[in-house]
Amino acid sequence: MRILANTLWIIFGGFLSSLGWIISGCLWCVTIVGIPVGMQCFKLSSISLNPFGKEIEYDGGSVSFLMNVLWFLFSGMELAAMNFLIGVLLCCTIVGIPFGKQYFKIAKLALAPFGATVVRTNIL
Repeated sequence: MRILANTLWIIFGGFLSSLGWIISGCLWCVTIVGIPVGMQCFKLSSISLNPFGKEIEYDGGSVSFLMNVLWFLFSGMELAAMNFLIGVLLCCTIVGIPFGKQYFKIAKLALAPFGATVVRTNIL
């Protein structure tokens, strides 16, 4: 079930969400100071490409908080707004609700990606 859901996800919009993370990561990597942020974007584009069967756990400290503030100001709002709006549009239909919930999960991650770890869950 997870493979089918992730395949449909990629076809119907997951690729665009992942592309947003990759573009943001490339823009952050232009400067030397932004390379750690860009690398985090590249790691998190994987959950944006295959979100079914993965959960996000948050555990960060003061450094994660500071990085999340910078992230929110420069890239987080745009990615979160994009994913939230697509999630709202998908939730207008009954078939799109599971996909919309995944977009909401990614929008929450786009607001504060530092201190977040992706954990694989076992779903059928």
